[in-house]
Amino acid sequence: MTNEEYRNYIKEKEKEKASPIGKNLAAAFGVGGLICLLGQALINMYRGFGLNLEEAGAAASVSLIFLSALLTGIGVYDKIAKYGGAGTLVPITGFANSIVSPAMEYKSEGLILGMSAKLFTVAGPVLVFGISASVLYGILLKLFT
Repeated sequence: MTNEEYRNYIKEKEKEKASPIGKNLAAAFGVGGLICLLGQALINMYRGFGLNLEEAGAAASVSLIFLSALLTGIGVYDKIAKYGGAGTLVPITGFANSIVSPAMEYKSEGLILGMSAKLFTVAGPVLVFGISASVLYGILLKLFT
């Protein structure tokens, strides 16, 4: 791309309408809040079934992971994410979506070389650095306490 072509490209991009940040923030807040509300409703439901708080929290987490993976698999989670943006990155549902999405994208390449190989494409680095940071934190905690 020449300098002139780049200048023209930039001028055209500047003419485009800016993103409606207020609307995007409200949508993200609303969708993220609804996901959290669903999580709390699940905890309350499981508590009503007789589980203690810790067990109900675990059951709600598993339910949210399952729902997120299911909605990703049938193409609904992407539509919610298109509207809610960062609100769908609520940790547990966003993480489940980040694992299922690449697997769905590469399913046509087969079970082993497609879905299984690409399953942790997005989530893999998060797991590696998250686990590494927790190990380092544990070592530092043990050394200094």
